[in-house]
Amino acid sequence: MMPAQKDKRMKNMLGSLKRRSLSIILTLALAGCAAVGPDYTRVEPQTPDEWHAELQGGLTAGSMAPETLAHWWSTLNDSELDSLVTRAVKGNLDLKNARSRIREARALRGISKAGLFPALDADASATKRRSRENSGTETESKLYTAGFDAGWELDVFGGVRRSVEAAQASLEATQENLHNVLVSLLAEVGLNYVEVRTFQARLAVTEANIKTQQETYDLNRSRYQAGVIDELPVQQSLRILETSRSQIPALRTRLEAAKNRLAVLLGEQPGKLHRELAAKRPIPGLPKTVVVGIPAETLRQRPDIRRAERNLAAQTARIGLATADLYPKFRLFGTIGLESLSGKDFFEWASRTWSIGPGVSWNIFHGGAIRQNIEVQTARQEQALIQYEAAVLKALEEVENVLVAYAKEQRRRESLAKAATAAQRAALVAQDQYQVGLVDFNTVLDAQRALLILQDELNQSNGAVISNLVRLYKALGGGWKPLFKDKDLGNGSKKDLAKQENLVRE
Repeated sequence: MMPAQKDKRMKNMLGSLKRRSLSIILTLALAGCAAVGPDYTRVEPQTPDEWHAELQGGLTAGSMAPETLAHWWSTLNDSELDSLVTRAVKGNLDLKNARSRIREARALRGISKAGLFPALDADASATKRRSRENSGTETESKLYTAGFDAGWELDVFGGVRRSVEAAQASLEATQENLHNVLVSLLAEVGLNYVEVRTFQARLAVTEANIKTQQETYDLNRSRYQAGVIDELPVQQSLRILETSRSQIPALRTRLEAAKNRLAVLLGEQPGKLHRELAAKRPIPGLPKTVVVGIPAETLRQRPDIRRAERNLAAQTARIGLATADLYPKFRLFGTIGLESLSGKDFFEWASRTWSIGPGVSWNIFHGGAIRQNIEVQTARQEQALIQYEAAVLKALEEVENVLVAYAKEQRRRESLAKAATAAQRAALVAQDQYQVGLVDFNTVLDAQRALLILQDELNQSNGAVISNLVRLYKALGGGWKPLFKDKDLGNGSKKDLAKQENLVRE
């Protein structure tokens, strides 16, 4: 047969195989429009119409302003806190780790997506073989090969698409985890900053009382040396003085710990913020009103609930991925290359080789392992749904508790403020009456002790009110939206996600 005839015959065969392969592809594509397994339907939590807790202390159920909730710390009007928050977002190690997990999840999604496209491999080899027979003759052969192998698994029953769908939902869950880390981080920064200012206020009160008690002790000692009083008031005044002094080391220890914790939250070494926070500043004040919205708004805002919902979506897709193993897998493969026993003939027409055709594989019997895997994934989906429902209940509980704590602590603070004012007046009166001999020194001791306790509790209550406000904003899911831009989630994330969603739908 002439070379021209060989070329024509080969072209006809290739054309016939191409037409058959195209026919198979179209038939399988039309048959495989729908992926096996359950389609996910977004769950909506059942929520009450309003909060159960009575809204007091400036709390209101009006519509929440997204900007206020996103930058809740600005309502405290403290420039130092603003600076700490900004630096924490840039330097916190947990936040950096969460960003790294997003990059990992995006790469995993890319691996799943690769299964939708053909694979192309290239290989080449040159081998030399020598053999010796019993007769003493020796043979030697050489073989040169090079070629390209292409393969494509047709996603007829949607196993690959379900894999991409699961990876997509997992990526979105990882992004929500980043948001959740940020919410917790900013709340921790706020709480530790309030703690620093609270300990500074408590130290200031204790030191002021120590100064007054020192004066009382000096007075009693002078009067004792003059023979006006006996030794008992001297020792009593010394006891209360040293008792107050003994509180200073514990307060300073806790103050140092709060500063160190703040430094670590900012991604800095302990001790880095001591000079910056050395100056005493008052505990931040309360805003006049705090809008808490309605339960449905909170559940839509909270990243932990959004993450649980995305985990449920991912697990639903994995059921389809497991179900696809029940069905056959169709593949198209092809090879084109060169093969020759001689290197000088390697690139000649006669050295060309090729093959093309469809293939099918089917897991017919595996002892029930495939169906058991479907059962495993279904049970995990049930667990994911339960975890989502538990996250909803936990969120509602957290908000309800902090609403009560915020309002009731304000009421307690008002009573403590009145009691501290009365105690301060009582201490002055007792001191005056003692000096003129109208009361004994026990009355002075009781008044000074009560004043120190009430002033310390008042400062703690001031800090507790602001801390409860921080916890309230955290419970409402404040502190992440719209702080994050696309670059914080990875380059081109929104555009990439939109493309991926369209791919999954197709």
